[in-house]
Amino acid sequence: MSSAHPDFAHIDADQLTDKDLLALLKATAPEASKTLNGELLDIDSTRGIARFRFEIVPAFCHSQGRICQGGFLTGMVDTAMANAAIAKGKMAVAVPTLELKISFFEAMGPGIVFAEGRVMRWGGSVGFLDGELKDEKGRLIVHATSTIKIVRPKNKPSS
Repeated sequence: MSSAHPDFAHIDADQLTDKDLLALLKATAPEASKTLNGELLDIDSTRGIARFRFEIVPAFCHSQGRICQGGFLTGMVDTAMANAAIAKGKMAVAVPTLELKISFFEAMGPGIVFAEGRVMRWGGSVGFLDGELKDEKGRLIVHATSTIKIVRPKNKPSS
């Protein structure tokens, strides 16, 4: 099966293990993830979970480099949620965001954060995701929910 996701159209991931999917996702990490200093740590395609580590650098911060701008934190948690959905769909689906809600619980400055994205509901054409960012002490920094469109590959007509 060909993927509806443009980054994975050449990959048939139906028979791949989570270890194989993790290696593929790491090898094809988009520039946005790299810009955010993100590292994919783990996926669970059955449950639809992805875990990341991100490094917040002073360039992401305001208030004299002490507080990370919310857009960067949003990008981090969104990356984790999107990868959870991509893993759940075994890289065969595209998952554009329809809605994204972010709640900021704590300020975060330069340092390491961990993001986890989870598929809460996986339907025929719509999915519901949940995610969070925590610091190294386990404090909840950000909580997010997202609604995505699940774009499946088109069936090719028989010749």
